Amino acid sequence: MLKNKNLFLTALFFIPQFFFAQYTDIINSNRPGETMSAYAVGKSVFQAELGVYGIKEKHDLLDYEGNGFGTDLTLRYGAFLEKLEFIVDLQYQMENFDTPYTSYKKNNFRQTVLGAKYLIYDPYQNYKKEVNIYSYKANRSFNWHELIPAVSLFAGANFIGADNPYAFGSHSQYTSLESSISPKVVLITQNLFGGGKWVFVTNFIADYITTDYPSYGYVLTLTHGFNNKWSGFVENQGYKSDLYSDAIVRGGAAYLINSDLQIDASVSTNFKNTPSVLYGGVGISWRYDGRYKEKQMEFKSNEKAKKNKDNQIEQREIDYQAKERKRKAKYE
Repeated sequence: MLKNKNLFLTALFFIPQFFFAQYTDIINSNRPGETMSAYAVGKSVFQAELGVYGIKEKHDLLDYEGNGFGTDLTLRYGAFLEKLEFIVDLQYQMENFDTPYTSYKKNNFRQTVLGAKYLIYDPYQNYKKEVNIYSYKANRSFNWHELIPAVSLFAGANFIGADNPYAFGSHSQYTSLESSISPKVVLITQNLFGGGKWVFVTNFIADYITTDYPSYGYVLTLTHGFNNKWSGFVENQGYKSDLYSDAIVRGGAAYLINSDLQIDASVSTNFKNTPSVLYGGVGISWRYDGRYKEKQMEFKSNEKAKKNKDNQIEQREIDYQAKERKRKAKYE
């Protein structure tokens, strides 16, 4: 989840450049929610988002109870273009199940996704809010431009291993017999409200598209920055397939340790008993942007050198004109 009031002011924190940048002064993490943000991390920026969670299940119809834990890791890297980001999303889960007659375990990758995200449209590119120096009320009124969302598209592949009990959804009660690779597509929108204090992100997901059990879903996330360090979020997630359908509500908070490091915690639950699900977790997000900052410094240095050179040429032109006027004055 994107984390504090400054975190989403992507357009406002760009350094002066002639190219459009996705990089923000503060880490832009997707944790601890399930939505992808519309914006990329920035060209040459590497980011890792790691979490651990515990899960508790109870199925009234099948009469079982399950307890377990898992870990998830997302690796993000901006390459080639400022608007392009490559993503590796891994999730491994281990559970023990008890029934009146037996006990069994499920241990495997719940999710293995590789793909890329591209920012199709950013409403803040080449946009500058006009300040009305004559009206305080006009400057404090609702900015209708905030209703225009940033739009991104994620395209990737979901990798399913043979004999995976988490195939096609973590609660589907279906075990894959063979390995498979299937496409995953996500349409992403993101709005900034209240000058960036509120952020609304939507993901519309089509997963396992070419298999016999395609899954379609959505995630809606609202994040609020309380101050420069703390933020909170609420989220609603739903998905539907022939194997399993559910609706999840989620909430949590994040704390910004520094501009490149963030910690978070969240809790999730659903509203059904086939099965009922409750899980909570903590996580950390870390960013390495050293190469990006080097490029920034190189760009600024080149711009400064170019400006100094232009000033020198202009000064020489002024000096030359002054000498010419002085020379002509001798003969007048």
